[in-house]
Amino acid sequence: MNVKHVVVVGAGLAGVRTVEALRGRGFDGRITLIGQERHRPYDRPPLSKAVLAGDADSSYVETDLESMGVDFWPGVSAKSLRAGVVETTEGELGYDSLVIATGAEPIRLPGDGPQHVLRTIDDAHELRAMLVPGARLAIVGAGWIGAEVATAARRAGCEVTVIESAETPLATAVGTEIGARTERWYDGIDLRLGTMVDSVDEGGVRLVGGEFVEAHAVVTGIGVRPAVEWLAGADIDLHNGVVTDEHLRASLPNTVAVGDCAAWWSRRWQVRLRVEHWDTALNAPEVAAATLLGEEAVYDPVPYFWSEQFGHMVQYSGHHPAGERLVYRGEPEGKWSAVWLTAGDTLAAVLAVDRPRDLVQGRRIIEAGHRLDAERLVDPQVPLRDCVV
Repeated sequence: MNVKHVVVVGAGLAGVRTVEALRGRGFDGRITLIGQERHRPYDRPPLSKAVLAGDADSSYVETDLESMGVDFWPGVSAKSLRAGVVETTEGELGYDSLVIATGAEPIRLPGDGPQHVLRTIDDAHELRAMLVPGARLAIVGAGWIGAEVATAARRAGCEVTVIESAETPLATAVGTEIGARTERWYDGIDLRLGTMVDSVDEGGVRLVGGEFVEAHAVVTGIGVRPAVEWLAGADIDLHNGVVTDEHLRASLPNTVAVGDCAAWWSRRWQVRLRVEHWDTALNAPEVAAATLLGEEAVYDPVPYFWSEQFGHMVQYSGHHPAGERLVYRGEPEGKWSAVWLTAGDTLAAVLAVDRPRDLVQGRRIIEAGHRLDAERLVDPQVPLRDCVV
C-alpha cells in the first residue's frame, strides 16, 4: 500500500497506541494526530480512581510524539468527513489512511441546573474540588462510574445520595441478580433504587413525582454514547458507533476505527460488540495499524474490565449475554465470583469480587473454549482451572 499520510482523529489511549503501533510496524510516513482536548494524551481509568481520590493529579500516557515524528494538533476537533479529507476546526486536512478514535461522550440529563460528568481530566479536577466534608452530592446512576464517584465522595466525608432508575446497582452492566449483591456496599449512602430523575435544577435534582433532592453538586453517570456526530454526513456505516469488520476496517476505504467508538464484529461470539473499556483501547490499535498497512490481523479479544468501589476490587471478563445460566462461587458477605455458562457448559464470562485468581483463570478458560464441571464450579475452594472437563 502506498500510504504517505495517516490521520488519527482522537488523541486518547486508542489513538496514541495506534500511532505507536504504526511506527512499531515500520511506517515512516507522515502521521497527524488530532486531539479535541488541549492536554497531552492521558489514561481515563485513573480519573475516577486515583485522580478523583486525590492520590494522583494526572494520568498522562508515557509516549514521545515528537521523537516519533508525529504532528500533534491539540485543541482541534473534527467537524466532518469526506473521502480523503477531514474537515477540522483548523481547516481541511487531507489523508491517505484514516484512524477514527474519537471515543465516547457522556449522556446528560435534562434541566438547567449545573451537572458534572466524569470523562476528562478537567472533569476529575473540577469534581475533586467539590469533595469536601459535609458537601451534599447527588449521583445519578449506580453503574461503574457512579459507584466509583460515590466511593471517593464517601471517603472524603460527603453526604451522598445515589439515584438509580433500575432496581439494583450495576443492573445495566451485569444484571439485577448480581447487582443486588452489591447493595450492601452502599452503607452510609442514601441509595434510591427504582427512581427516575425528571430534571437537574439549581440546587439539586427533581425526581419524577415531584420530590426535590438538594445537593451542592450533581454528578451524572448514566452512560456514554459514541462520539460520531461529526460523521453524520459521511459515506460510512454507523450503528452504535462506527461499524467495522473483525479487522477493524470501516466501510469507508482506507479507514479503521478503534476504541470506544468502534462497533466491531466478534468471530468468537458471532455478534457485533462495542466495548467502552481501557483494555480495548490498549490492545485493538495493533490490529488497526496492521490492517491499515495491508497486513492480515483479526481483533477478537475476551473483553476485560475492572472497577474499584467501596473497598472491593471488581473484575470482569467475557461476554455474559452469551451465557444461559449464572453460577456463584462464594457468599455475598465475603469474596465471591459469578460465572456465566453457555448451554454447553463453556464459560461465557466471569465477574470476580476480590478473587483475582478466578478472573485470571477464567479469562484463559474463555479464550481456550474449555467446558467446565458445573458441580465443582460452585465450590469456591476449587480453583477454576481445576473445574475444566
